[in-house]
Amino acid sequence: MPRELPWMLLGSLLNAGMVLLLAPLGEGVVRKITARIQSRQGPPVLQPYFDLLKLLGKEDIESGQWPWAQRFAAYLALAASLTVAALLPMGFAAPLNRGADIIVLIYLLTLCGVCTLLAGLAAGSTYSLIGISREMMMMSLEPVLAIALLVGAVHARTFHLDAVLGGAVYAAGGVPWSGLIMLGVVTGCFQALVQRLPFDISEAETEIMEGPLMEYSGPKLALFKYASMCRMILYASLFVGLFIPWGSGLAFPLGWLVFWVKVGAVVLAVTLVAATHARYRVDQAVRYFAGLLLLAVAALVLATYGW
Repeated sequence: MPRELPWMLLGSLLNAGMVLLLAPLGEGVVRKITARIQSRQGPPVLQPYFDLLKLLGKEDIESGQWPWAQRFAAYLALAASLTVAALLPMGFAAPLNRGADIIVLIYLLTLCGVCTLLAGLAAGSTYSLIGISREMMMMSLEPVLAIALLVGAVHARTFHLDAVLGGAVYAAGGVPWSGLIMLGVVTGCFQALVQRLPFDISEAETEIMEGPLMEYSGPKLALFKYASMCRMILYASLFVGLFIPWGSGLAFPLGWLVFWVKVGAVVLAVTLVAATHARYRVDQAVRYFAGLLLLAVAALVLATYGW
């Protein structure tokens, strides 16, 4: 047995466990802060835990056209999210750094969105089909995130996870233009990546009643809700690794604590933006995403020239 295997297993379990533990807490904090900003009392911070437990205890009603596909999509959504957690350096080296690279990470992040498409397609209702059409539009941002990782890989001259997710967008000789541009681009699209206002277009409860998840209930809905909560923590961790790497070299557990403080700051920023902005129209979002994609491509071109 390779000597690294126990560490890989332990690190993967720790990362996945922290994401599972903190994701509902982060959702509860988001709801509470949003309510306070909007002059409301808001639910208790621990309410997301109770909601998940309640859904897990309900009857699993299958009303879609392809129930087996609904079940598969729900399980795969959470499994893909937890696998992504094992690929991210969360206060220490990425547990699966030797077994994967950023290409695998990009595939898994895309798979999380594909699960939502499969869920809506398997349900087959009108609202679900509208939701997946909007979800396909939102997935146009996946290339932006992929370009951000590729810019880091170009500067790091490797696809290794720890090298790219250690602030590689900032070149060793200084702060390149490509890194600054990608910081602005990813910051500008981060609300859409985590599907929060003003870009929660694919769910839009007041418009299409949860969209792709319209026909879901009980345990399957709990799995999708849990995966959505984990999405916030995972993308915040990815953002920290790419653009806020300072303090990651500190010894455990200090570096680990600093990492989660930075993740909390990113979640807080997302909450403040979501609580103070109205939802964009679809046409507004498309134009906005097109501009960000053009900037991301320009940053990749600059990175290939070392800028």
